[in-house]
Amino acid sequence: MKFKLPLGLLSVIGVLAFSSCSTDDDTEQAVNDSATITVENIIDSKALTQFGTFQNAGSSPVLNPGESTSFSFYAGKGQTISFAAMYGNSNDLFFAPANPGIKLYQDNGDPVTGNVSSQIRLWDNGTRVNETPGPSVGHPGAAENPIKNVAEIALSVPASQLLKAELTNDGGTKFTLKITNTSGGIANETPISAGVWAVSHISGTTIVKEDPIFTPGKLSANGLTDLAETGKTTALEQYLTGITGPNSPFSPVLVVVYSGNDNPIFKTGENDRGHGLKELSQQGNADILATFLKTQSGVKEVYVLKDPATTILQPKINGNNGGKASQSLSARKGDRIALATMYGQSNDWFVASVNNGVDGSTRGDISSIMGLFDSGTLQSSFPGAHIGSQPAQAESQPVQQLANPNPFTTLPAVPQMIKVTIQ
Repeated sequence: MKFKLPLGLLSVIGVLAFSSCSTDDDTEQAVNDSATITVENIIDSKALTQFGTFQNAGSSPVLNPGESTSFSFYAGKGQTISFAAMYGNSNDLFFAPANPGIKLYQDNGDPVTGNVSSQIRLWDNGTRVNETPGPSVGHPGAAENPIKNVAEIALSVPASQLLKAELTNDGGTKFTLKITNTSGGIANETPISAGVWAVSHISGTTIVKEDPIFTPGKLSANGLTDLAETGKTTALEQYLTGITGPNSPFSPVLVVVYSGNDNPIFKTGENDRGHGLKELSQQGNADILATFLKTQSGVKEVYVLKDPATTILQPKINGNNGGKASQSLSARKGDRIALATMYGQSNDWFVASVNNGVDGSTRGDISSIMGLFDSGTLQSSFPGAHIGSQPAQAESQPVQQLANPNPFTTLPAVPQMIKVTIQ
């Protein structure tokens, strides 16, 4: 027997069924479309931009009287160069400039060049009993005294007559320091050991670490004793490695939701379009490009993400979390999401999603699709060495992606500097 439902009841069931399906679809659609993008600076800030070693290029690392060696490095206005090497004919004396190091720029911004030996001092490491410097010294006994200037120990001549230091500027922010043993024929003639050198980051006009190698008035530390007593650099290199690396903020982040196959922010291999990428990559100003993109066909949403506390996204400092910015957005499958932010310690570099961004339905950590790019609008310089220097020379080159990690800059892989998630 077949039963027939009343027409009115059928109508009610139909309405309920339609309402139920419609509600489920709307809920599912809302869940799929709504998301929050979060960008975090996860750089563990370091004190030094660079460090290295120097030694005689011959069979022995020691610089004997009349011999020279040199090393090159990058530094911007306000930064200095520090180094240390053992005074060979001593128990624990070493050559080094007074902290924070040798000044590299004049007050007008011109690079310092020429003989800078007058800034070199001789220091007592404080870990061995002193004897009159000379070939017969040994290691007669340990001591535990703070580091002090050897001006308090009688020498026939100042340190600047034993070691000659000469600076040249190789263009832009690149320098070379030549060190020559000039002690030959002097009462305090001595070999000079291999040594280490370091350049500190600078924040505004403040040098981040004014004492990268030693601190007068304090006990020797961090491997300096090996250098001062034996001329060996290994232990000090290990310490300097741990405090050398990036210390960069990221600018406010441009985020774009769009349709189509072309990233509206930029295209690799194409020169800056003049719509605001230059301002983003040089100054960290994303507003000009954001304003332009809002007028473009296919662009659905444009945001500029800022850290609520500091606007820019600062790196991690002293174990604290780095800067973070978040934004709610609407993006569904078939949409694309792309973003870009200036790498602060550069002339015109920016971090951005590669190729055509990610699909609007993507959720999770998307840091792996971020790359480091050169906008091609200013000459590049070593990251951290451009700060406060004279304006870089303008250029007109295609946008290009830089190697990741970049061997020239010693920067880590991009996902180790910036974290991007969509949830």
